[in-house]
Amino acid sequence: MKRLSKIKMYITVQLMFLSVLAFCQDVNIEGTVLDVNKEPMPGVTVILKNTTTGTITRPDGTFSLAAKDGDVLVFSFIGFISQEKVVVYGKNIIVELESEVFGVDEVVVIGYGSLKKDDATGSVSSVSTKDFNKGAITSPQDLLVGKASGVQITTAGGEPGSAATIRIRGGSSLSASNDPLFIIDGVPIDNDGVSGMRNPLNTINPNDIESFSVLKDASATAIYGSRASNGVIIITTKKGAKGGLKFNYNANASVGFRTNEIETFSADDYRQLISARYGEGSNARALLGHADTDWQKEIFQTSFGHDHNFSMSGSKLNTLFRLSLGYSNQKGLLKTSGLDRYTANLSVSPSLFDNHLKMELNLKGMYIENRFTDNGAINTAMLFDPTQEVYDQTSDYGGYFTWMDGNKPGTLATSNPLALLQQRQDRSEVYRSIGNAKFDYSFHFLPELTVTLNMGYDYSMSDGTVFIPEEAAFAYRKASDGSDISGEDRSYGQDKKNELLDFYLKYEKQLPSINSKLNVMGGYSWQHFWRENEVKATSVNGAYLITPEQITPTENYLVSFFGRMNYTLKDRYLLTVTVRQDGTSRFSEDNCWGMFPSLALAWRLKEETFLKNIDAVSNLKLRLGYGITGQQYITSDNYPYLAKYNLSRGTARYLMGNEWVTMARPNGYDANLKWEETTTFNVGIDYGFLDERINGSIELYQRETKDLINKIPVAAGTNFTNVILTNVGTLQNKGIEFNLNVRPIVAQDLFWEIGFNLSRNVNEITKLTNVDNPDYNGVQTGGISTGIGGYAKINSVGKPANSFYMFQQVYNGEGMPIEGLYADRTGDGLVNEKDMYHYKSSTPDFILGFSSRAEYKNWDFSFAARASLGNYMYNDLQASSANYQYVYNSNYLQNVPRSVLNTNFKHQQAHSDYYVQEASFVKLDNVSAGYSFEKLFNDKMDLRLSLTSQNIFVITDYEGVDPEVFNGIDNAVYPRPRTFVLGANILF
Repeated sequence: MKRLSKIKMYITVQLMFLSVLAFCQDVNIEGTVLDVNKEPMPGVTVILKNTTTGTITRPDGTFSLAAKDGDVLVFSFIGFISQEKVVVYGKNIIVELESEVFGVDEVVVIGYGSLKKDDATGSVSSVSTKDFNKGAITSPQDLLVGKASGVQITTAGGEPGSAATIRIRGGSSLSASNDPLFIIDGVPIDNDGVSGMRNPLNTINPNDIESFSVLKDASATAIYGSRASNGVIIITTKKGAKGGLKFNYNANASVGFRTNEIETFSADDYRQLISARYGEGSNARALLGHADTDWQKEIFQTSFGHDHNFSMSGSKLNTLFRLSLGYSNQKGLLKTSGLDRYTANLSVSPSLFDNHLKMELNLKGMYIENRFTDNGAINTAMLFDPTQEVYDQTSDYGGYFTWMDGNKPGTLATSNPLALLQQRQDRSEVYRSIGNAKFDYSFHFLPELTVTLNMGYDYSMSDGTVFIPEEAAFAYRKASDGSDISGEDRSYGQDKKNELLDFYLKYEKQLPSINSKLNVMGGYSWQHFWRENEVKATSVNGAYLITPEQITPTENYLVSFFGRMNYTLKDRYLLTVTVRQDGTSRFSEDNCWGMFPSLALAWRLKEETFLKNIDAVSNLKLRLGYGITGQQYITSDNYPYLAKYNLSRGTARYLMGNEWVTMARPNGYDANLKWEETTTFNVGIDYGFLDERINGSIELYQRETKDLINKIPVAAGTNFTNVILTNVGTLQNKGIEFNLNVRPIVAQDLFWEIGFNLSRNVNEITKLTNVDNPDYNGVQTGGISTGIGGYAKINSVGKPANSFYMFQQVYNGEGMPIEGLYADRTGDGLVNEKDMYHYKSSTPDFILGFSSRAEYKNWDFSFAARASLGNYMYNDLQASSANYQYVYNSNYLQNVPRSVLNTNFKHQQAHSDYYVQEASFVKLDNVSAGYSFEKLFNDKMDLRLSLTSQNIFVITDYEGVDPEVFNGIDNAVYPRPRTFVLGANILF
């Protein structure tokens, strides 16, 4: 027995020794790597954490690697989420790698919550960090351009931080706003913008944005009721993540060049033109100078910019946090234009009481200094006499050459383009802060029930000044009393407050007895908008009041009750019912409340028995949606239904006895004014094949807006005006959207992804007046700089909104337009306004987006392109200036675009359809390449260097500088530069 005990003790000691030895020494670890479908994954990288020791999996997904007990193995494969496993001696390792969020598992943000894309019943597009456009991005919307079907984004030009016009599935209104509702981290912002800022979205640093969710159909947007007819864009900023403290520094430097210009006559050619038309000894010839000045070159410059963003994120004490600081400096192509922006973003998300109470605090601050320019200098540079010097030392007007009329500047002559820029100090300072505090509490005794309180604000304060010195010739003018006005000293300011309170309950419950899932949400929302504008302008010496001091405070309230139910049966059949009731102070008590319901159904065909076992099909879902949304932003006036009066000024006064009396004149109004309503039907199919290697969607929709805001004629004497703003008319939009995402290659060292989207939208005005009137042509719109009436478009029943309205040009046998000769379309032997016709539209027939992203080892490459097909442009610059009418005007000369040689028009022909030109285009927006250096400085730092080019090329037949102008009227848009960007991203 003693011998047996000794043997047992000996064996035990040996086993302990071997265990210690195994713990201290490497042993051969075996394992297998599978995907979520339990299929083996070959070529997966397996590395001992914090070392360079590793291997890759075999064709059957297995691997073997020498490691110690307690070591950590890191499993990684391009396109899949990396995973870590701790080595346990004697235990075989089995790892299942999940694909990166892509397709059905993607989480999308919706109104008052989020859900998996596969659970969505409405039309929702999500664009996240990996999809964003690359480059020197100043404005958030530039990240989104071309990335979502049905979304058309057109910037106002290449000015730093320029504004953008965004349309989702076309416009739903004719006279009211067509802008979508923006929601930033749960805070809806208004559509008024911020005084002194080119773009209100510039408040958000693009480096801080995590994702955009675009809600397009009524079943997705109806939860926002009276503000959702034009779609909703939800911006979610980056938050902290679990883990240790991480620092990130992102920087780029950019340089931009002008790519195109309007061709005008050179100095020598212009001299020949003047001599040929007016003679060598003419007064016109005597006005010519001796210089050779390229005025477009004088006003433009190479643009430079640099952008810096530093962030710190991590978790501590069950609290996620992220802090970022940003600075951006951008100089524009046009001299004196630019901006300096400082941003800060703080996100803190603590959890208490075993995660039953989750809090989220978001705080954003921004300070921006803008330097604006007179963009009219672009046109002036094209038209200024190229034979004149830029400077004239004998000039009393700042030393700039100036056309004179006697001893005073010529008020009708073109101004010196460089003087327009350098003698104008137009600056603004803007402070803005957006923040919210959100509390989610799930009850301990009923964890399925969550109560949410969200309190938010959006405050801004802006101050601006415009100073033009007395010696600036372009600011000289005559007052009504005949006195001279010299220079301008203008100041303006704005204070804005937007305050929000949301309170809602959400109940989520699995019902296994009936194989169902229920999610019900209901709540209350209160929002208050207040703003005060102030402006005053005088001559520099203060003797003349150009704009009397005005202080205009205004406010409105929105109170809402809302609810939503999501019901899922057998994980196949989905139902969503939404309703919102809004009450607004914008309308009278009889019209201030509105109900906005929606209904959506979805069927996951993939979960049916006839498809469930077909591996090639990974997703197939049919969606049907119906809903009603509203549009209350019918005008910037917060009191459109009230009777208002304007005080007369100046000579518009009456003499009563010996005293001139200021009169109060009534404006026309409609006391029954209310919001526009849009009814939407949507049919969609979501598809996915080969484990989501191929996926996308197809959407068909129809939207009809009734109670359109429109100005209609009224009987003489009614409200003392001949037109009135009221609800009348209907507008219909129909369209199709197609999305396709493909991953052709997903391998160990190579990953390739392709994205494509196509949109087609057709609209038609179906009603404009309360009473049918065959003689009513419609409402003219689209202001131009030439012609009697000054409009290039019209809104008419039976036609697309904003159709061009022109005379049909007649051409000679050589194809050259005949000046003043138009087709007699009525056949009555006369050519008058009755012969004008609807000709083309600025709205494209198709919008396409194409992008690709590839990764090879440490290299990455991406590009994004767009196309707009079937859109037309009114070339306002040619229509106003490509003629000889203003070349010589007794005391000054004016250059002319060389395109005048195509017509030889002597006078303006503003309403000739010759100037409505096809403006289809294909643009390569950006190309980016980068290389990542990993585990530098003892694994303390990762570095990525990148080179990006933006606005690389444009393919178009349009004769202007740029075919991309939102309203389709080209009057020399600020040119978009071709930009090259060198970037660096440091993670440590």
